[in-house]
Amino acid sequence: MAGDQRPLIGITMGDPVGVGPEILCMALDYTEIYDFARPVVIGDPEIMHMAAGIARTGPKIRAVNDLQTAVYEPGIVNLISASRLCRDAHKWGHPSAETGRSMISYIEAGIDMAKSGQIDALVTCPINKAAMKLAGGIYPGHTEMLAQRTTTREYAMMMAGSRLRVVLATIHKALRDVSAALDENRIATVIRLTHQALKSRFGIARPRIAVCGLNPHAGEEEMFGHEEARLIRPAIAGAVSQGILATGPHPADTVFYYAVNGAYDAVVCMYHDQGLIPFKMVHFHDGVNTTLGLPIIRTSVDHGTAYDIAGKGIADPGSLMAAIEMAADHARRTKHPV
Repeated sequence: MAGDQRPLIGITMGDPVGVGPEILCMALDYTEIYDFARPVVIGDPEIMHMAAGIARTGPKIRAVNDLQTAVYEPGIVNLISASRLCRDAHKWGHPSAETGRSMISYIEAGIDMAKSGQIDALVTCPINKAAMKLAGGIYPGHTEMLAQRTTTREYAMMMAGSRLRVVLATIHKALRDVSAALDENRIATVIRLTHQALKSRFGIARPRIAVCGLNPHAGEEEMFGHEEARLIRPAIAGAVSQGILATGPHPADTVFYYAVNGAYDAVVCMYHDQGLIPFKMVHFHDGVNTTLGLPIIRTSVDHGTAYDIAGKGIADPGSLMAAIEMAADHARRTKHPV
């Protein structure tokens, strides 16, 4: 419709044999989504029709080419076709090189649409890293692929919910490699990206950032490690000198309690599970993954492809709905900053 101010949100279908297609159908069956967003799916028409049957949803799937003239209203799921998979060869929960290539094509198309301004934000459904590798993909996950395709050097992964936000200094690293992957500049960069995102995208005027230590008890005055003294404290001091309200290093066994209860707006964590275990304890069904530092807005679900329940119509669309809402909210805020 002319003058429609609802952000145009591109949503990639994710792994064709995972839960992505069915949670998409479920999420877009909620009329409330259309109150604040104009969603368009980037995926496969055959798989989406199959998923709609499994999810027992009512909206009609409609192929579109022109996003500006498409009709965005409840009962219609607009779809840009980026693959043509064979229905007969499709098996839920069983990835192949072909489904992996299709999965990658949706992401590439979505990134390019966001970069060119065709969509206001990108939401990604779950992918499987092994399936990506089957297809010849070289990236360990969405985040690294997004950074490379947008030529972004400084980026970070945030998991966000209503009560807790965590940001990772390292992402997909084996635990034994985390210490070597950390350096003062990287930690300082993540603190800065967190500060900027909390202000520009979340609308927090004076963000409070807690920074975790790496070791038990944040090193206990170097009794249990030296990373806090050599890397983390100097990074925090540098951030503070730039006017950023960052504190720490905090022991990881206590800081999340205070963050969940409102003492901090985000917690910068040193490695994947340090942040994601407490986050998913609180936001297992409604958490959102978003990438900081990109020139585009990208949000995603905080769960995987769930091959064990794919195709059964029992997956929970809550995280996807939260990701769509956050993408729309951030798109509005960055277009019209307060």
